[in-house]
Parts: sequence; structure tokens; C-alpha cells
Amino acid sequence: MQQRTDASGGIGLDAAVERVLGPGAELRPAQRDALGGLVDRDTVLVARSGAGKTAVYAIGTLVSGRATVVVSPLVALQRDQVRALGEAGVRAASVSSSVTPKQSREALEAVGTGDLDVLLLAPEQLQRDVVVEALAAADVGLVVVDEAHCVSEWGHDFRPDYLLLRPALERLGRPRVLAMTATASPRVREEVAERLGMVDPRVLVHDADRPNIWLGGRPASGADERDKAVVEEVLAAEGAGIVYARTRRHVEELAERLAREGLDALVYHAGLPDRRRSQVQDAFLGGEADLVVATSAFGMGVDRPDVRWVVHAGPPPSLDAYYQEIGRAGRDEAPARAVVVHRPDDFGLNHYLRSGTGSRPATVRAVLAALPAVGGEPVDREALGRGAGMSARTAARALTALLGVGAAVAQGEGYLRGDDRSADAVLRAVREQREREHELELSRVELVRTYTDTLDCRRRLLLELLGEERRDPCGRCDSCDRGTSQEVTEDARVRPGQRVHHEEFGEGAVTVVEQDRVTVLFDEKGYVTLDTRLALDLGVLELV
Repeated sequence: MQQRTDASGGIGLDAAVERVLGPGAELRPAQRDALGGLVDRDTVLVARSGAGKTAVYAIGTLVSGRATVVVSPLVALQRDQVRALGEAGVRAASVSSSVTPKQSREALEAVGTGDLDVLLLAPEQLQRDVVVEALAAADVGLVVVDEAHCVSEWGHDFRPDYLLLRPALERLGRPRVLAMTATASPRVREEVAERLGMVDPRVLVHDADRPNIWLGGRPASGADERDKAVVEEVLAAEGAGIVYARTRRHVEELAERLAREGLDALVYHAGLPDRRRSQVQDAFLGGEADLVVATSAFGMGVDRPDVRWVVHAGPPPSLDAYYQEIGRAGRDEAPARAVVVHRPDDFGLNHYLRSGTGSRPATVRAVLAALPAVGGEPVDREALGRGAGMSARTAARALTALLGVGAAVAQGEGYLRGDDRSADAVLRAVREQREREHELELSRVELVRTYTDTLDCRRRLLLELLGEERRDPCGRCDSCDRGTSQEVTEDARVRPGQRVHHEEFGEGAVTVVEQDRVTVLFDEKGYVTLDTRLALDLGVLELV
């Protein structure tokens, strides 16, 4: 970053650091690395919770003197970020369903006149013409995709607008892009960069380890035994904590079970009104409540330093998601605890929840038919939905599938056919793409099973999935406590990150090395765990 004020009206780096971080503060390593080339190249920043990622774009905005747009997934998270930025002397506002139309108009006008530094919004807002047109006319220098793992975790079905960010960025004149997340495996990093259309991005990965968090797993034979074990964990825990469950119904059931034990637990899930969710988050952040039972919708942006424990009632959907969620504990660097209680049938539920259904063939066919031919006049998402006879949101899901196989392209303010393939050929391509995504999603579930069932060091397994090579047992997990963790020796035949070829699954990269088995992320198949000795000795796995 430049050290002196430039013609655009920015301030010097030292002054920006002092304004955002306070007098005498110094940049942390992750912040320094990210700021070093933020104006020159797109950036993927992976840095653990508490590394100060928000300060990166706050400082970068003040130095450049240009507006920043932050794509943030949750209204509650946006509200907290606006408040934190304001306290740091950065002029910020949001455009969302939680503010009035007048406030939204004023915020967009302020961006255009240079009276606002940072505008926060959800990905859905970047599909509204009034928003995109206002931002395209403003001096937007940086677009930040916060909690960028959502592009991978949510983009396929749940939040299709994440997959439409790329054409929205083109409409804004392709400003620099900063994608930030607390943790992401190599596969997720690649997917984020690709889906956002990032150009030759810097990929900055800082130490993801949270050594103050003790890691453990607790098996159960059935649902009742699992929930009983969760209650036991909570009763034995001290201080503030979060219980995560996969479904709204399970959240409610666990809260009732805890209430019968005399524990007053707040409930948080997407089925609650926005106002109630905000009340729950404020009560927890403010220390008025110390126990929340929630789905994964709770936690992003929750920066309460004294959370002492996180318990998962059932395995998480992926290890990336798990590390995000347990990262809410121990932000003050004091000892914390993370336990996942699991039963065999929970993985069947995860398979179901992760599989998704995609758009129906008839829906894809209707949206394809509504797209103008190559060389025609592009149509926006609203018009596309009307032409296909469905809501714009339903059309968006099908549109993302068509964009993914090149059957649709973004052009200017709308979309066109990408080629002249027949509808049947396009549907085959969509189905094949969906099958590949399905394989990967299911393999992520199986990788969670590898984590929950391992007798080896849990932290090493988790960090190796995230792209870090670890050889020594951590000493801060249940496997190390039991003495079952194994040391990976210097003469190990495979290493994390090593490229391999399998006679059935094709090319891949080693992600996790255990004493007797290896987990490989295959380019087409997804994650597969193999017996190391058998795979190598029989020749089915070759080192590339």
C-alpha cells in the first residue's frame, strides 16, 4: 500500500492504521501481507479468527480513498460490522431488508458522492439493478467477499446468488476483489477464486491452528444417547458456550432438554423472525446470556472473546465448516474446548442435507428457452423469470447451473445463451456437472467421518485437510490424551500436498496422512481414504 496521500483523497498507511487499530498499534502478519498487494491483484486471504481481517479492508479503503463494497452473508453480521467500522472511524452503512428503503437510497447516494467509505450488503442485493447501477456509477475500488467459504458451502443450492457474484462484479467494472475467510481447504480456495472470476489472485494462507482449543469426539449408538451426551457435556462445561445442531427441530428439542436440567438456553435458527435472531445474538454478545443452541446460521461474526466451549450435536457438514464453528471459542487465547458428539446415522442425514436436488430438468429447460440467442438483447434475472414463468429466485438456481456449463453467459446487465447446443445436450451437461458436485459433497461428509472416528491426532488431521503439514501430535486432543496419536516419521512414503494417480479415481492430491491410511482429494471423485500400504504395494496408487 502507498505510504502517502494520493490524488484520490486517501490518507497515509500509518494514519490509516492508527485510525482503525488505535495509537501505537502494529499490523499483524496476515494484515501486512494482505495490504501489501491489495491494490495490485485480487487476493484470497485465509486467516484464523481473531487475525483482524476486517481491519484489512478498513485500512485499505482509507488509504485508497475509494469506496469498498462488502458482501456479507447475514443481516446480523452486517449490522455488527457497520458498528465496528464506525467505532474505527470508517463511514459505513448497509443495504438490506433490515433498513428502510429511504436508508438504502441514502446509503447508495452517499457511495456515489464519496460520503461513505464502506457499503455492506448481501449477495442478493447485487442482483438488483438499482443497487448495481448506483455502484457502477460510483468510485468502487474494492469488493470484499467476507466469509468467502459461503461461495462454496452455500452457492450450489441454498444461496444461488453467491454464484451470480461474478457477473455482478463485471457490471461494476471489475474492481479488485478480496475474498476473506477464517479457514478453507485448498479445494475451497480454488473454488472461491474460480467462481468469483478472480484474476491471477494472491492466495495468502496464514497459520490456521488454534492450539488453545482442545479437540475431542464422543461416539453414541443412537439419537437419545447422543443428545444425553450433549447435555452431559454442557452440564460439565464452565463459562459461555454454543451447542450446534443440524436442523431447526433438533435445536428446539435440545433447548427443551437443557431446560429440563435447569439450563436456560437461547435458540437461534433461520426459522425465527429477524428481530428475534438479532435479540439472541445481542444477548449472547453482550454477556446477558451464556448458552445458545443454534444451527450453523449462528456464529459468523460472533466475536465474544470468552466463549469457553463449542459442542456439536451430530457431525458438521464438512471439516471446513467445523473449523469455522469451533473458531468461535477461545478468541481470548485462553483454554477452550470443542467436542463433536456423533452417532452412525448422523452421517446419513448429512449425506441427505449435502446432496441437494438442484433445479428440475423442466425448470432448466424453461430458463434455457427464455434466454435470448447468442447476439440477442440480454435479459436481466427478473425478465428471465417472467419469460420462464417462475420466480426470479427459482430462475436464478437454474441460471447458475447453465452458467456453470457454459450454456448461459453474462453480458452487460443481463444474460444470453452461451452457445447453440440443443436443450437435451445442455441438460446432459448440467446433469453430469451436478453428479460431479454431488460426489464431492458426499466425499466431504465422509471426510468428517474420518475425523470423528480417528484414533490419531485430531488437530493434525484437521490442519492437514486445511493445507498445513503437521508431523508431531498436538498434545491437545482426546487422541493425544489417550496416547493413541501417532508420529508421522521422516521416511513416510506420502506427504500432504503430494500429487498422486489412482488407477480408478485418476489424479489427486494427498490431504491427510495418518499412520496406516491416507486421504486423497481426487480431481473428479472427491475425497477418498485409502489404506496406505495396500494402495502403494499393490500399485493402485502411484506417486506423481
